[in-house]
This record gives sequence, C-alpha cells and structure tokens, in this order.
Amino acid sequence: MESYIYLVFTKTGTWLSRVIATFSDMKYVHASISFDDSFTKMYSFGRTNPDNPFSGGFVEEDLKGGVYQKYTEARCLIYKVKVTKLQYDSLKKELAKFQNEADKYHYNLIGLVGAKFGIPLKRKHHYFCSQFVSELLINCRIYDMDKEPEIISPSDLYSIDNLELLYEGYASMYAGEIDLEISENLKTPAII
Repeated sequence: MESYIYLVFTKTGTWLSRVIATFSDMKYVHASISFDDSFTKMYSFGRTNPDNPFSGGFVEEDLKGGVYQKYTEARCLIYKVKVTKLQYDSLKKELAKFQNEADKYHYNLIGLVGAKFGIPLKRKHHYFCSQFVSELLINCRIYDMDKEPEIISPSDLYSIDNLELLYEGYASMYAGEIDLEISENLKTPAII
C-alpha cells in the first residue's frame, strides 16, 4: 500500500509573513506537514493564537480555519510526497513526541534571524516552521540535505524527491478535486 504525506507552503499576510517576504525572495514563507489531503490537521511552528502575533510554538493548523480564515488572501502551494510505510510510521512517531509535549515548545524567532544570515542557532525546544518540517523529514530519511535544519528555508524543501504538485492558489479556494474549468474561470491556478 502506498503512503503519502503533504507539504503545504503558505504566505498568509501576517506581519511576520510580510517581514520574511520583504527580506527574502521566497514566494511562500511558511511550511507545514500534513498526513491527509483535507488539510484540517497540518503541523508546524507558528502562531498558537491567530489573534496574537507574539504567541508562538508547536501548532496544529487547519487550511480552512485559524490564521487562514483570518487572512482570506492567504496563498498556498501544496505538494504530495510518496513515502514508504516505514517512513510514514516513523514520521507519525516523531510527530507524536511534539504533540505529547506541545506546551514545552516555543517559536524560534532568534533562530529565524540566524537562518537569514546562514548561522544555525539550535535552541532546545525552539523551532521555526521549516526547521521543524526539515528535521522531521531528515530524521525519517525522506529528505537528504547538506544544510542543518536550523538554516533550511521553506524554499529549500522544494528539492525533496518525489514531490508532486497538487495545488497552487488561494488557500480559501482549495476544495480538493475541484473542476478545472471552474478553477480557470476564477483565475486561480488549477489543481494539477
């Protein structure tokens, strides 16, 4: 049986998203990982409260709720990645460590600044989004990169093997397998 995971890259319009975009050439500045294509449970590091930009840590995100509901112009890029059952199970086990101790994890804002300058700043229980996603993927032998997770950006994750483009467009418009003609009429990129 084939197993899939999903990598979701977004740009929401939050102040941090705008700052990161200003100081980088990345179109999508946030990375999340999901295990199903409903995207009601995506995992990352970001705002723990959509209304408070200073509360950050390990988060469970919903592409139709939370910060994505608050910022309706949020755009996303979604890739499907084929993995082995062993890799899939290993990812679930790694993720469970974060879920079981979510309160002890914090957003790595200092590490994010270090990453901009190519300086890896590993802080215990502190992550930023692409650091978290890349570390999970590296630990589970899905991603092989010569950079340390502390300096991996969302756009670095585009080099993962077996990426299959699923969707690019407004997060609010993603509805799974939508009619391509409707997608073209709405002037949003179609599902591939």
